[in-house]
Amino acid sequence: MHAAVIFGLGCSPQRLKPFQEKSSTRQIDWRIGMPASAEEADVILVFGGDGTVHRHLSQLVKLGLPVLLVPTGSGNDFARALGLRSVRDALAAWLSFCDGHGKVRAIDLGVIKPLQASTAAQDVEASGAAQVGFNRYFGTVAGVGLDCEVARRANRLPRFLRSHGGYALSVMSTVFRFAPIKMRILTSIGAKWLTRSEQPTTVAAFANSGVYGGGMKIAPNAQMNDGQLDVCVIGGIGPFKLFCLFPTVYFGRHLRIREVEYFRADCVRVETAHPVDVYADGEYVCQTPVEVGLQRAALKVIVP
Repeated sequence: MHAAVIFGLGCSPQRLKPFQEKSSTRQIDWRIGMPASAEEADVILVFGGDGTVHRHLSQLVKLGLPVLLVPTGSGNDFARALGLRSVRDALAAWLSFCDGHGKVRAIDLGVIKPLQASTAAQDVEASGAAQVGFNRYFGTVAGVGLDCEVARRANRLPRFLRSHGGYALSVMSTVFRFAPIKMRILTSIGAKWLTRSEQPTTVAAFANSGVYGGGMKIAPNAQMNDGQLDVCVIGGIGPFKLFCLFPTVYFGRHLRIREVEYFRADCVRVETAHPVDVYADGEYVCQTPVEVGLQRAALKVIVP
């Protein structure tokens, strides 16, 4: 068996040793780096966090090989959503895979498509809203609004702080300065796009999995194999109420609040009065306007 290994930034190659030692009785050819083609490997191990996986998703999808996520990053929400909460969990899943008893699961991935800045709801039906730039896959959650500013601040923190509550710390320093964004969210029904939400918005999250930001259950009902996005929109809320709302997101209780709208959609379009940043898996992607959808069964993953 040929196993390719990808290390995230700051991840020591020493992390691979337990995987090599525990499977030393099997005939495994270990190769460091992303394979150029599917013929060069049988499985890929990715050591890192959400950002590492995010940066490699396009090539992983193209290769179509089973992927094992080993959570060694500062944010490991993607691996957590797959039941891989620790390196020990990943090692157990790896040994099962080597013995032929491992479980390989095909999961959906989110897809972000940048659109022309002039696109508006009424233009979509007339012109088809030509796409520009590139499409970007994401595994967990894409967002527009407060969470983008929080992610930007969190990414600037030292690695240790990012791994130990960095997202929560960044929320505390951002929540009283953030102003809601005038935003329109459209959903598709057949060939038509209809406005689903149009209001000052604090957070708009488009979820393939239920968790982001180090364990925040922004979309507690999301599933990675149902072919739909779970959309959570938090309207304009005063800073004090928003500060009080923040802890409830860790338990998914924010859905009970009047200013929170939660729904599912195959695809959405996001428009804002002025271009604002779009983040996914904690990484900057592009600016609005965008279309956010899903590609079904896009990635094969090894799970416990």
